[in-house]
Amino acid sequence: MNQLATPGLGSLMAGRMLAGIGQLVLAVAGFALVVAWFVGVLIQFYGMINSDAPPRSVAWLGEAGALTFIAAWLWALVTSFSLLREARRNEGAEFQQNKP
Repeated sequence: MNQLATPGLGSLMAGRMLAGIGQLVLAVAGFALVVAWFVGVLIQFYGMINSDAPPRSVAWLGEAGALTFIAAWLWALVTSFSLLREARRNEGAEFQQNKP
């Protein structure tokens, strides 16, 4: 699975349900905050075009969304490394078991 696009799907596929669901929830929440920021910016531009409405910053929404998504991505990265370590450990144990 593409971890960059959707953190959590790979963890779910690997059977790590709690981690996968948590990563997916964080990623979706981060995406929703970024979309809310984008809509807020568009509303402000529309207001500036149609009236003399003073712009107010909604940058915190975008920053919070980006940080939330990055947190989900980093959590997924840690889970991926954990899965790789577990696979190597299991592979070594299987090799020792099948050794004549």
